[in-house]
Amino acid sequence: MSMWKNFLLLMMIMFSMNLKTRIRKKPDIGFKTTVNNKRLAIASRFAVTEVLRRFAVPKNAMHRITTSQRESIAVVKFSKPDRRSKTGQQYDQTEKSAMMTIDEQVEYLMQGADFGDATIAETMAVELRERLVESTKTGRPLRVYCGYDPTSTDLHLGHTVTMRKLRQFQELGHQVLFVIGSFTAMIGDPSDKQNLRPQLSHEKVMENGRTYAEQAFRILDPEKTEIHYNHEWLQKLTMTDLVELASNFTVQQFLTRDNFHKRFDKSEPIYLHEFFYAIMQGYDAYHLKADVQIGGSDQLFNILTGARKVMAFFGQKPNIGIVLGILPGTDGEVRMSKSLGNHIPLNTSAEDMYGKVMSIPDKAMPIYARLATQWSPEQLHAFENGLASNSLHPRDAKMKLALGITTVFYGEEAAGAAQDQFVNTFQKGNIPDEMPEYQLKEGDNLIDILVSQKMASSRGDARRLLDQQGVKLDGEAVNDANIALKSGQILQVGKRRFLRLR
Repeated sequence: MSMWKNFLLLMMIMFSMNLKTRIRKKPDIGFKTTVNNKRLAIASRFAVTEVLRRFAVPKNAMHRITTSQRESIAVVKFSKPDRRSKTGQQYDQTEKSAMMTIDEQVEYLMQGADFGDATIAETMAVELRERLVESTKTGRPLRVYCGYDPTSTDLHLGHTVTMRKLRQFQELGHQVLFVIGSFTAMIGDPSDKQNLRPQLSHEKVMENGRTYAEQAFRILDPEKTEIHYNHEWLQKLTMTDLVELASNFTVQQFLTRDNFHKRFDKSEPIYLHEFFYAIMQGYDAYHLKADVQIGGSDQLFNILTGARKVMAFFGQKPNIGIVLGILPGTDGEVRMSKSLGNHIPLNTSAEDMYGKVMSIPDKAMPIYARLATQWSPEQLHAFENGLASNSLHPRDAKMKLALGITTVFYGEEAAGAAQDQFVNTFQKGNIPDEMPEYQLKEGDNLIDILVSQKMASSRGDARRLLDQQGVKLDGEAVNDANIALKSGQILQVGKRRFLRLR
């Protein structure tokens, strides 16, 4: 496989030579005109699968990684300025950390971690303990990094899983590096995708990034948070820099990733620029001098192979990776996503958030408790044990969970009011816990649903029910057949017919 690694390197050098013949003078650094953007445009036109198939590389050769192929290459020298804390100060550990032993802090911070491998989990826990001990002795807070590619305008509860972990580090006195992927979003993270992700324009990325930063402070402490945009350093990398960085990785390593593997087996294209994502994420960690990197479990490769390897090659101590489970949507099946309509938005009311959590299936309660609440390990264990032993009724457990999650974002008073409204609207209205469900489709309206689910005998009957206020959504009578429908709502006809919308 070293031949293929060298082939990729040679191809990138050829790109560099071609660019140099056409660009005599490097343009001023500006996001729209940087040479890096042209490189991305070029790389996005080349499918790795096409190149490898042309040279008849066996499929099984893609998935064998030997120790020799992981050996370090010479460290690349970059003259990049250090980014330090905005205050530049060392501050005392918080009251919370003073009350917890180092081992208790490790358990608290590793709660919700999902490495999929016990050895990796143990290694990261040991390294985290060492860093915490060092931080306590020196008084230097750890620098904890997490990046967010602003691919949409608003955040949802799934995004907050990593933000809650960042907040836990802040509660123990550490500094958070909140990175907006203003450059990497133009590539599109392929980590959780079976298809090529669309590339976004710089203008759209920056617009979305501003809303991300604003919403993040509903969770994070502004005094212990640095906001960074990674185009500030990534767009300054030269072609030489990129080639030397890429020479630390093999095509074989990337093709062991499950999503790339599946796309290769299906003869679907894998583009060169998709490989750059993990490398650039690693360079983010190096540039920010991160001690800890947080991400979802789909980021395991990017953190352990990308970030830690890049940092080691630059002579930095590799950061600790904490990868967390992926929060499923309100359907309890697939990851939360606005595009799938199974999300719980942050820009909503306390009542809506409470109601949406109450709509999740019972089987999803444990992972919601682990990833979306502020509960201590003891509280979490008690909740899970109550579910397992049936000493905690599922309805009561879900109400406790909904109250806990809503409290994180709206406070105890607003969350309590949301619970009271839910009880008055649903429980006192004798709405059952179990009911049929309907998966919403684009273009659905109430008349279509009422007829298809046999809640009305005909379209005329459905219209009559609406006109006579015989149809309710979440306990409120409706007469507009085209009212906007949302996942989690409960449709009611009369006193005994109910349907949960998904």
